[in-house]
Amino acid sequence: MSVVADLYRNSPNAGMVEFQEKLRLQHENSMHTELEKLLTTAKPSEAEISRKDFEGFKKLFHRFLQEKGPSIDWAKIQRPPKDSIQPYEKIKLKGLPADVASSLNKLAVVKLNGGLGTSMGCKGPKSLISVRNENTFLDLTVQQIEHLNKSYNADVPLVLMNSFNTDEDTKKILQKYTHHHVKIHTFNQSRYPRINKESLLPVATNMGLTGENEEAWYPPGHGDIYTSFFNSGLDKRCEFVMEVTDKTRADVKGGTLTQYDGKLRLLEIAQVPKAHVDEFKSVTKFKIFNTNNLWISLPAIKRLHVKNAMDMEIIVNPKTLDGGLNVIQLETAVGAAMKSFDNVLGINVPRSRFLPVKTTSDLLLVMSNLYSMNAGSLTMSPKREFPTTPHVKLGSSFTKVRDFLKRFESIPDMLELDHLTVSGDVTFGKQVTLKGTVIIIANHGDRIDIPAGAILENKIVSGNLRILDH
Repeated sequence: MSVVADLYRNSPNAGMVEFQEKLRLQHENSMHTELEKLLTTAKPSEAEISRKDFEGFKKLFHRFLQEKGPSIDWAKIQRPPKDSIQPYEKIKLKGLPADVASSLNKLAVVKLNGGLGTSMGCKGPKSLISVRNENTFLDLTVQQIEHLNKSYNADVPLVLMNSFNTDEDTKKILQKYTHHHVKIHTFNQSRYPRINKESLLPVATNMGLTGENEEAWYPPGHGDIYTSFFNSGLDKRCEFVMEVTDKTRADVKGGTLTQYDGKLRLLEIAQVPKAHVDEFKSVTKFKIFNTNNLWISLPAIKRLHVKNAMDMEIIVNPKTLDGGLNVIQLETAVGAAMKSFDNVLGINVPRSRFLPVKTTSDLLLVMSNLYSMNAGSLTMSPKREFPTTPHVKLGSSFTKVRDFLKRFESIPDMLELDHLTVSGDVTFGKQVTLKGTVIIIANHGDRIDIPAGAILENKIVSGNLRILDH
């Protein structure tokens, strides 16, 4: 052994490195042991799937233990080259190929269907929330693809990535689409164990999903789609296009495209050092954000998966269970994988292709007359003078869908609305019209009932206003 090696081994830094490595190995070995114990409690029909899930979790946990410091060096962040984000209109000018059906028959539409509507107070899959005329999000998706298939005599399938939270309810509802011109396939994303923040061991005591284990499991973010899709066996046919759109005030926290070490890369706000958050939010430097509408080559997914070359940053998501236990969930984001693919591209699409519904404020917009529905697609009403959507901010009394629906006898006319803020105990009668900027604030203990047929234009309503039946 060399003198240099001896000096290094005997230095305090070397001792610390060795200690940290031993600790990391201890955590990893303890985790593996606990996972094997859990597998012994799996039903025979679920054992193979659970073992595959755990193999993916072990890789993620290994990388989590190896992580040291921030995943990015801010000094390397550059604006993406101009030609790396193509305007949608330029692509549109190329027109459709001569044989549209042949091109469409190489396409599969994959929808993330693992989320519950719990953030809006609903039970069951978020995709089963009614949006318009008793049509759910899933109904609209099926109608869109069916319209595409009928229009071009194509056979585009719909593939749903369910989770253990949504699979059973989704499969029941899929029976209603038996006679629709859409083939529907499903597969389940992985089921990972939540990790006790102190011990770094699984919270689960067995593979069950009820009782003390009801909160012990989680679906590990949409970045899991690559592994789960590969494991599903559905990737028999089909490198990475990301739809982006211009930022508005509501989107400043959304992930954006950057150039980093010569490659196009998604940058999420969670990766940004605190000193640079304002710079990240600036629409001057970062003008676009990721809509999470992605076009991905299935053979490329297979190639990267086989080579174990899918590189996605780990998102450490802290949660507190109902009993007060602090846990962490290790997740990944689907767009973060773009740096692993060759020939990636961003397409700057019009805002009309991005219509997220994450809160009841978003739900109010899509339920209103701002949008017209045609073949499952929601488009901005031609009656609206400005193509931008109003800024809507509903208070905590509207957070749950059940409460939200009770507070509107009918959805207001919002064609001429620019901004709406509602706070406190507020209800809306039938056929209310909102125009310009409307702010309605009921202070604690007060209640405001907006009467049927009321027209509010550039108004601030506060205090107490009760409409009583007589």
